[in-house]
Amino acid sequence: MRRLSKVSTAWSPALAYAIGLIASDGNLSPDGRHINFTSKDIELVKLFKASLNLNNKIGRKSRGADPSNKKYFVVQFGDINFYEFLQTIGLMPAKSKILCNILVPDKYFIDFLRGCIDGDGNIGTFIHPQSKNAQLRIRLFSASPKFLHWIKKKVLNLASINSGWIENNAKHRVYILSYAKTDSIILLNLMYYPRVEYFLKRKYNKARPFIRQKIKC
Repeated sequence: MRRLSKVSTAWSPALAYAIGLIASDGNLSPDGRHINFTSKDIELVKLFKASLNLNNKIGRKSRGADPSNKKYFVVQFGDINFYEFLQTIGLMPAKSKILCNILVPDKYFIDFLRGCIDGDGNIGTFIHPQSKNAQLRIRLFSASPKFLHWIKKKVLNLASINSGWIENNAKHRVYILSYAKTDSIILLNLMYYPRVEYFLKRKYNKARPFIRQKIKC
C-alpha cells in the first residue's frame, strides 16, 4: 500500500523556505516519522505551517529548569515520506553539530537561505563609531562550521559574493557567518525579490530601507 504524505516534496520557493527553517530551528525525531519545529516567534511557526500547507495545532513548550515557563511555540507532524525525503537531501536527527551540505536546487537556494536567516540569523543595523555612517550586517549562526562553509560557498557561486567571514564564538559554542554592508545589500535584494511570499516581517522591516523593490506586507 502506498503511504500517504501530508507534504509535497516537489521543489518550490515555499518548500525551500520551509527546509531552511528546518535546517535552523527544526528537528527530525529519532522515530523516523515526526518533524518538529520550535521557535519563540509564533509568526515564524505560522509561516512554517503555511509554507508546508499544514493544519496541525501549535503547542507551547518550555526549555531549561522551569517547566512552567512555556515561552516556545512548537508544531509537530508525522509524515514518513517527507521525513525520508529530508534525509535524502542531507538532514538528520541531532543535526546541530554535524549538518553539512543540503541538496537544494540552485533555483531555490535563495528561498532556502531566507528560511535559514529567519530561523537562526539576523539582519543588524548600527552606526559606525568613527565614520557615523549607517552599517548593515547579515549574520547566520550554526553549531556546524561545515554547514556555514557550504552556505558561504553557495553564495559565492550563485551571487559572486566572496567577502563573508566565519567566526567561532566559543563562549556560546556557535559559529557565525557574517556579511558586511555592500554584500548584505546584494543578498537582501536577492532574498526579498518581488512577489516573494514567505518571510518574517520583523526581519524584512530591518532590510526594507536597503531593498530596491518594496514588498507589500
